Amino acid sequence: MLNILMAIVDYIPVGMFLVASIILQKSLYNKMSKGTFALFSSGTIFVFVAGFLKATHKLLYYASVCDFTPLKESFFPMQTIGFVLAAIGMVMMFVSKSGEHIEFAFVLPVLAFIAPAPYKGTMIFVVLMVLGVLVLDGSLFRIAMHQKATMACILIVVAFIFTLCMGYLASNESIDDWIKEIVNTIGQGSLLVAVIMMKNKGLGNNDSLKGLVK
Repeated sequence: MLNILMAIVDYIPVGMFLVASIILQKSLYNKMSKGTFALFSSGTIFVFVAGFLKATHKLLYYASVCDFTPLKESFFPMQTIGFVLAAIGMVMMFVSKSGEHIEFAFVLPVLAFIAPAPYKGTMIFVVLMVLGVLVLDGSLFRIAMHQKATMACILIVVAFIFTLCMGYLASNESIDDWIKEIVNTIGQGSLLVAVIMMKNKGLGNNDSLKGLVK
């Protein structure tokens, strides 16, 4: 019964990330070109779906319905690609709002790098995920600094640290799953609160990033 409860709790950080993503999408839409927004929004959707599928695998497994392994196995690659795409979208927002084709020219070699010849290692995903999270959270930190939102800056740092910790914990089967849930919830909760603070500071306004975004 406790395992089923834990599986249900796993949807909480997933939901937190979804809400934070929706707020960011709405707030940054008027500051991105169509191509840039497509990259950012699709990346955040990838990350959400990856977490949702993994949580669903846990629920099905602990409820003794079935062991739907593809849901679990797709998590790492899908989440990695999501963070990379979202990070590229954020970078392109800072580089150019008017460019409609630059972002796609930039992302194609990255996608080619993500899909190598048959390879069973996971290091490529670890490196790309860390870089994606670093760039994504670093961009949010830069925006929070621009808004002079000190507490949001602190929470973004907390979210970054706990997200990386979760990546390590997820790969270690010997660590209690409840610890992983707590770490994940704190990380995504910090991100959500930071994004709400940034929204309340007027992130969605057309001129909120004036001088920061071209």
